[in-house]
Amino acid sequence: MRRAWKPLVALAIAGLLAGCGTTDRDELAGKTADRLYRDAQEEASAGSYERAARALERVEGLAAGTLLAQQAQIDRAYYLWKANDRAGALAAIERFIRFNPSSPVLDYAMYLRGLINFNDSLGLAGWLAGQELAERDQQAARDSFEAFRELTERFPDSRYTPDALTRMAYITNSLAAHELHVARYYFRRGAYVAAANRARHAISEYQTSPSTEEALYLLMQCYERLELPDLRADVERVLRLNFPQSRFIAQGSAVPQRPWWQLW
Repeated sequence: MRRAWKPLVALAIAGLLAGCGTTDRDELAGKTADRLYRDAQEEASAGSYERAARALERVEGLAAGTLLAQQAQIDRAYYLWKANDRAGALAAIERFIRFNPSSPVLDYAMYLRGLINFNDSLGLAGWLAGQELAERDQQAARDSFEAFRELTERFPDSRYTPDALTRMAYITNSLAAHELHVARYYFRRGAYVAAANRARHAISEYQTSPSTEEALYLLMQCYERLELPDLRADVERVLRLNFPQSRFIAQGSAVPQRPWWQLW
């Protein structure tokens, strides 16, 4: 008897799942594009971004070739982003930009593309691990920077350009801090050549970032450990010239007297 129950249970579960899958389709069926668009706005206002995005996907099909379809495409990208579907949001906004190169809201689309990649929140996992922004993989930050850069170059008078410039400065500082973080990692493990390379990269690529001062000091320590006194002296001169009030110089010596693991 127990075996006879299994097919019945399986059929019941399958029926429930099928019912869940068709609920949204049934709700969307028979509605006009305008009605679906209004429904999507209402769903989004209530925080149901996934349902809003599904409704807008139907709008795109029903209103293909119209301004409403374009609006639905860009709104859908935004709602997918709000629903934490970053991959889907990027795919949607990239498609909009590719197929609507003359859209009057192209500047907003580029701005949204930058926002989707702009990860300024660590999330729960990063918070629990005590992870800093500069410690994470920075590819998304680089993609965000490029999106904002394209916006500012193509639409310098856009209403979104000032905020994009601010975010670009933030990203630059974040990327510099990331390089410095990696340089510290190598230094603490005695990999002085690798540490020097990362410190030099931070200095050359992000000269105006707040990390430059410490990167110079760290580079100086690398050359000290590598027994390259001439290079160390050159870096010290640059550090003193550009940061005469440097807190590192104020320690009293270019070569730290404390154990290196207490410096950072």
